[in-house]
Amino acid sequence: MKAYYKDLVNLPGAPSFEKHVKQYMKKEIEKSTKEIVEDRLGSIFGVLNKDSKGPKVMLAGHMDEVGGMVTGITKEGLIKMTNLGGMKGDVFLSQHMIIYTDDLEEIPGITASKPPHLTKGQKEETLKFDELLLDVGADDKEHAEKLGVKIGQQIIPRNNYVVTKDKKKHISKAWDNRFGCAMSLEILERLKNEDLPCSLYAGATVQEEVGLRGAATAVGLVDPDIFLAVDCSPCQDSFDGDEISGKLNEGFLVRFYDPNAIMHRGMKQHVEQLAKENNIKFQYYKSMGGTDAARAQLHGQGVVVATVGMPARYIHSTTSMIHEADYQAVRDMVIALIKSFDQTTYETIKSNV
Repeated sequence: MKAYYKDLVNLPGAPSFEKHVKQYMKKEIEKSTKEIVEDRLGSIFGVLNKDSKGPKVMLAGHMDEVGGMVTGITKEGLIKMTNLGGMKGDVFLSQHMIIYTDDLEEIPGITASKPPHLTKGQKEETLKFDELLLDVGADDKEHAEKLGVKIGQQIIPRNNYVVTKDKKKHISKAWDNRFGCAMSLEILERLKNEDLPCSLYAGATVQEEVGLRGAATAVGLVDPDIFLAVDCSPCQDSFDGDEISGKLNEGFLVRFYDPNAIMHRGMKQHVEQLAKENNIKFQYYKSMGGTDAARAQLHGQGVVVATVGMPARYIHSTTSMIHEADYQAVRDMVIALIKSFDQTTYETIKSNV
């Protein structure tokens, strides 16, 4: 994978704190196109073939990752937090976390966890994230403030990007969804000199993890005919998964159902046919979560949408895992789709409801 995949996951960017991710995205987008559009919340897209007579296609990752926010400081100097995105408190016990100042100065800490010696005989209860406290080594509240802690700062797990011993899998925080951001950059780079049958807007939204907010404003800005979300989805193959719960090394995910977006019939058939014609490995996926495609489909008179899913283990935690072969399948499928979207194909897809 290209360097920007690793660069992006190493950046911090909880919902509404995407500034530094966006700066990186803009710098990389400018290498492929000088035509850039941005909405007022912070979403950003590079544009190729703007004056095409074909459909307007939007390709989106999202820049935000799940994280926390400082909500208070106890008199003992411990940091109170709230979650930004869906996070289980138990997962974040005894984890290295970092409070980031506006200029990315790091204030390291660890989530407070009682050792078993202190909990014998006590009933174990499921923790909510906002019940956790972060210990930054402060002696008291005044000391924490002198260290630079302020209400409203973002809190992100410390990253430890590694490649597995077989060199086929990549482990990092924030694959959900810096993967989609990096994929948009790669698609712009690969297609910038191509004669496309459509206009392409490729980039990333903000605040997906807190209600798909950036998708609403970004789609309002672009007004696309077709919207493709590239996003990581939690696969269950390391637990008790089934044939529609996602597996590593089985290809991209055809997300045929989630609670807010049932895949458009015409788009589903087009994706299946195109994948088979190009020998791109895919698997069906039923999700209980959502992507920006759910919000995009309701814009205006309706937008034809699809999520090209990337299988990932352990998302919405301190780290996650993806497979190199699935990355290649997602990339090949996105390129094949964009190259297929001429006006005739779009009309055929749209009519097949």
